[in-house]
Amino acid sequence: MKITWRSEALSLILILAMFAMSAITWPIAPDSIPIHWDITGQADGFGGKFEGLLLTPLMTVGIYLMLLFIPRIDPKRANYDKFAGVYRIIRTIMVVFMAALHGVIIASIHGVDINVGTAVMVMAGIMLAVLGNYFGKLKPTWFVGIRTPWTLTSDLSWKKTHQLGGKIFVVFGILMALAGIIGQDWFFYVIFGLFFAAIMFLVFYSYIVWKSDPERGNGLKKS
Repeated sequence: MKITWRSEALSLILILAMFAMSAITWPIAPDSIPIHWDITGQADGFGGKFEGLLLTPLMTVGIYLMLLFIPRIDPKRANYDKFAGVYRIIRTIMVVFMAALHGVIIASIHGVDINVGTAVMVMAGIMLAVLGNYFGKLKPTWFVGIRTPWTLTSDLSWKKTHQLGGKIFVVFGILMALAGIIGQDWFFYVIFGLFFAAIMFLVFYSYIVWKSDPERGNGLKKS
């Protein structure tokens, strides 16, 4: 999978912007910064300047480098070339989400009146929905996608599970964003419970499709 500076420009710019925002904010930041919020937007976890201003950018760098590196060690690494454009979009979406999260934290430090819990829930929901839109274009790999013993040993199971999974992620992403806007704990827990049940169903579904595939097992022999 070929990586170019041009293809990674947006992600790199966003990462640099995160560190720049932290540097600008450092002198005025308090010694105790909220770093975690409950569903209602109330801060329930605090850290120093390092955790509040540098932890998210550093985590973003780690996630980004991991996503760049894993195709090199994936036994099915040849398949990444088949969805290189989609994989680039996935990397970018992850960086955009982390940058937006960091922006919310920075904004709150600068005194902007923002419900962080709502913002994070809405952003996470949007990210989930956008990622789900690309699930059907993923090819079998050991690190990216819905990986079960059955999707990894049946191209048919992989294809159908990701097609259905993509729709589920889109729906629950929208519902998660809605839960953030509504701001009711019970609604969030209902959505979370249903999403967990849907994931369990996808695992079972991948087995059912695998069992009906006469070519199952061939995925172990393919790159």
